Amino acid sequence: MPEPDKTVIIVDDDHDFLEMNRRVLVQNGYRVLCCTNYEDALRCIKKHRPSLVVTDLMMDSMDSGFVLSRRIKQDPELQGIAVIIVTAASSRHGFDFKPQTPEELAGMNADAYFDKPLSCPVFLKKVSELTRGRKKG
Repeated sequence: MPEPDKTVIIVDDDHDFLEMNRRVLVQNGYRVLCCTNYEDALRCIKKHRPSLVVTDLMMDSMDSGFVLSRRIKQDPELQGIAVIIVTAASSRHGFDFKPQTPEELAGMNADAYFDKPLSCPVFLKKVSELTRGRKKG
């Protein structure tokens, strides 16, 4: 059986978040590419076809992460890519975007959602679940 694709793209305008999570994923056997905005991320996703995209919710605009996840899930060439949305909006701005049901998560066009700061063990477990069985396409 071929190895699953362990390519992950992290999209966030916070360079510290990118570097910290890039290191954690690389140390756990993932190939990681980083982007700081929606436009660069979309180009990178189309070029590298990762198994997973981890995107911040708020970057260039309040809903950049939602826009990116929708583009991935609605594009027939990309829709097999898993998406995790992460945000610090709850702690910084008091917004509560956390989905309460699987339907709300699906409405975000996401496979998982995490508030920042991330719990490394929980995050790595979800990354493993979402990349397991996904083949390079």
